[in-house]
Amino acid sequence: MADAYGLVLLLVVVTYVVGSLTKYEDWGAVALSAAAGASAVVAFGSSGVPAPRVRLAAGMNFAAVALAAIAALGGGDGFLAATGAIQVVLLVGATFVVLREVLSSSAVSFRTILGAISVYMIFGLLFSTLYVTIDRLQSAPFFAEGGGGTGDFLFFSFTTLTTTGYGNLVPAGQPGKMFAGLEMLLGQIFLVTLIAGLVSLWRPRRG
Repeated sequence: MADAYGLVLLLVVVTYVVGSLTKYEDWGAVALSAAAGASAVVAFGSSGVPAPRVRLAAGMNFAAVALAAIAALGGGDGFLAATGAIQVVLLVGATFVVLREVLSSSAVSFRTILGAISVYMIFGLLFSTLYVTIDRLQSAPFFAEGGGGTGDFLFFSFTTLTTTGYGNLVPAGQPGKMFAGLEMLLGQIFLVTLIAGLVSLWRPRRG
């Protein structure tokens, strides 16, 4: 599994597609949890993390999927909130280990670029999961004037990350506004400093 950042990126894209086409409830939440957790576990395995920690991440992913399944069977939003919290921890860990590998690389290679792009995409998944968790924990809806349907959290997260800002989805209050502002800052800083710098230093090998 080592050096499989291409697989990490593919799984993140699959998670994005699944999350865009399904709502974070019932069995759609189970599928989304499984896809997001698999992305995190493969990220751990691709970054030289010791096998016990990879197994721990896999166990946490299994627990998240199981909680989502309990919620789908009538367990309630509390189980979905717990699922989201576990996913946030997994995605934060995945971001850290991949970013550590990217920054410690002695030379910029295609693997390094894939790792950096994977981290950027994982940011989008991480914040969308955080927004869903907040929505399930607080009594008021996360978005002002509607929203929260199929793919809304992912759409809002990635448009915020890229600072596109269509304005059709807006957090109703705190802590949603605070985390959205943080995502904007991270998205811009990451693109301008890390990914742009890595691409400028990358020199593909000539045959």
